[in-house]
Amino acid sequence: MAALLSFPIPKPSLIRASVAVTPKSAPALSSVSAEELNQRFGRKGITFRDDDGGGVASVEMTVRNGSSVKFRISDAHVTSYKPKVFWKEDGCEEVLYTIGAGGEGSTRLKGGIGLVLNEFSEKDGTRGLLDGSQWSVKDVDSDAIDALQVELSRSNGSLDIKYVITIYPYSLATAVMVTNNGRKAVKLTSAILSHLRSKSRGGTAVNGLRSCSYCSLPPLSSPFEILSPVEAMKIESPGWFSSEGEDKPGSWTVQEVPFTILENKISRVYATPPAERQKEFYNTPPSKYETLDQGRELFFRMIKLGFEDIYLSSPGSLSKNYGKEYFICTGPATMLVPAVVEPGEGWRGAQVIEHDNLS
Repeated sequence: MAALLSFPIPKPSLIRASVAVTPKSAPALSSVSAEELNQRFGRKGITFRDDDGGGVASVEMTVRNGSSVKFRISDAHVTSYKPKVFWKEDGCEEVLYTIGAGGEGSTRLKGGIGLVLNEFSEKDGTRGLLDGSQWSVKDVDSDAIDALQVELSRSNGSLDIKYVITIYPYSLATAVMVTNNGRKAVKLTSAILSHLRSKSRGGTAVNGLRSCSYCSLPPLSSPFEILSPVEAMKIESPGWFSSEGEDKPGSWTVQEVPFTILENKISRVYATPPAERQKEFYNTPPSKYETLDQGRELFFRMIKLGFEDIYLSSPGSLSKNYGKEYFICTGPATMLVPAVVEPGEGWRGAQVIEHDNLS
């Protein structure tokens, strides 16, 4: 399988002698039940589940130390990630912030981890590549129950798209791979956006972005967003926690402090300004940074592979409109300068969330 195992992800020693299932082409999602998928792909630690209507809804993967991840097959939406972060017997803690969307009886969810993938054209603008048809399960992979992986696939015109989700005892990796089978080059904008829980508004921060250039910018729109691009850019109402004021969109600033305190409302992209990329040498955002949840005394290292930018936002006082807990949205992105994929070539990018909270 074209798996994430080929990425230089952390802790490669976890992958030893893996065993892969190589099925024939996957049937349409609507024609496959969870029972059939469990017979075909199921193994210790990987379970497919039906929803109330009888269609395949989700996959749950649980590794040996109890860390688990859940995601929906139809839209590849990761709705839960519970790594083991405390030494106590039940030491797994939910990391993602996920809320219901839509009216009564709706199964739609917002938040979690969502993949955004768009085709950009100067003539036609931006077109979502993940609209319409659903994902299907293509393959699974495992190393006993210390590393588990599911590969999803779909196509859009001449583009083949794969999304690989892999869980390890102390990390979660999500990777996207796009192959251009057409005759013309395509330009892609993309992101893997994670909505992360935090116990308190004043105890939420990011470390590792010092000396990075950033500007105020809305996120790429997606079905999983909690704050829409318009909401993300709204000015926060004055108050005790009022924002000191973000710079106008398109105005670049260099961060001078090591910690980005996220009690106020922000929406930023940390990136190399497009004009700077014309130079022979220029600074780029780091490949990793850390999110800090002071209330739960937890941190998570966010690692980007293949993406150019980092998106970061916090809701400030708007968080009360979406539940009792605070949350942030962050992840690797290619937003300002689209990635060009030539005919017969491919592009791939990944995010790894890892931690050392048990150290």
